[in-house]
Amino acid sequence: MEIIKGILDIGAVVMLPIVMLILCLIFRMPFGKSLKAGLMIGIGFAGLTIVINFLMATVEPAVNYYRHMGSGFTTVDVGWAAVGAASFGAPFAAPAILLVVIINLVMILLNWTNVLNVDIWNFIHFLVPGTLAYAITGNFWVGLGVTLGLSVIDLIVAKHIAPSWQEYFGLTGTTCSTLSYITFAWPIGLIFNWIFDRIPGLKKIDLSMEKVGDKLGFFGDTAFIGLVVGIFLGLMTRQSWQGVLIMGMGIATVLVLLPRMVSVMMEGLTTVGEGAKTFMKRHLGKDKDGNERELNIGMDVALALGDPTAITITVLMIPLAIAFAFIIPGMNYFPVGMLTGIVYMVPLIVLGCKGNMFRALIASAVFLFFVEWGASVFAPEATLMMHATGVKVNGSVTDAFFGYNLPNVIISTLHRIF
Repeated sequence: MEIIKGILDIGAVVMLPIVMLILCLIFRMPFGKSLKAGLMIGIGFAGLTIVINFLMATVEPAVNYYRHMGSGFTTVDVGWAAVGAASFGAPFAAPAILLVVIINLVMILLNWTNVLNVDIWNFIHFLVPGTLAYAITGNFWVGLGVTLGLSVIDLIVAKHIAPSWQEYFGLTGTTCSTLSYITFAWPIGLIFNWIFDRIPGLKKIDLSMEKVGDKLGFFGDTAFIGLVVGIFLGLMTRQSWQGVLIMGMGIATVLVLLPRMVSVMMEGLTTVGEGAKTFMKRHLGKDKDGNERELNIGMDVALALGDPTAITITVLMIPLAIAFAFIIPGMNYFPVGMLTGIVYMVPLIVLGCKGNMFRALIASAVFLFFVEWGASVFAPEATLMMHATGVKVNGSVTDAFFGYNLPNVIISTLHRIF
């Protein structure tokens, strides 16, 4: 376990190039080409991380404005990183990680999936609900079974989401394998899109960043929209005139730089995808329909953060998330840690709504309300899970994992019922 934790502690920026280099060499690609592909993916991911951190730093004055308005929150929002790290302390975590990889390879060989999930850091999306099940039952095998079962579900859903993921985001050869979002946020987007298609009047509203840009010219450019959204957020939270301008420029910067970072990652991923395609053709033959098999690389939802619609909605959701803290009945925590996760919740809702900003905005608001409510209601389960991993916490703690991770919601609900 210490070896595995040590490897994961290196971080995605270092581990991604190493994993991709090994993968390319397995695909029999030249070493130089493999190394460059890995480096570009790692550099792009590092850029994404830097820009996301910059976004959170930019909106921090607005967050502090709302934070000082409230009191009486008795539960601590520890953030997804703390909950995810704690899940690696479960007694079944080490064998689970190894078995998840083995199961993935077996499913590919048996033609049950065409997804190779290299997103090992997001194995926490299996481990957290598995650890919760272990905490509730006290049974090692229940925790391990839940974790492995979810890894299989993840590969099945990742396979189904791949065509629309690749078409909308332009991420050929990849798919999203982040369990929480492909099994909850994406279906929410699909459901709301289906509902709006059946409401007279509203179904005709088709608002997208591309169409706004076409109609408004420069004023519809992502940089200008980011500036306006940032200024609006600054004015709404009563920042100084300097703070308003800094917030406007900061969000405009994020909207411009995020797509550039994704394009850097895609430069490397395209090379990996070509190698995977050749390898599959050479070694794994054809599918049941007689077509050449293709291999999709399962990646973090962060790969979709370059979408301007998703980032614009994310910025609008941050003050709304804070407002919900004062609106939701019985709310027991202030969503500080949760704010860093909103950026990852929105892209697949946008995908489900096919880029329609109006629909995605409504769907995201509803989803966000549920996530905050779930994290508040299931705080006892979150605290129980943390204790089961040996992590000492004082009082009650929670995290958005208990609102946006559907398995967590289901397990916690069953715990209340039975």
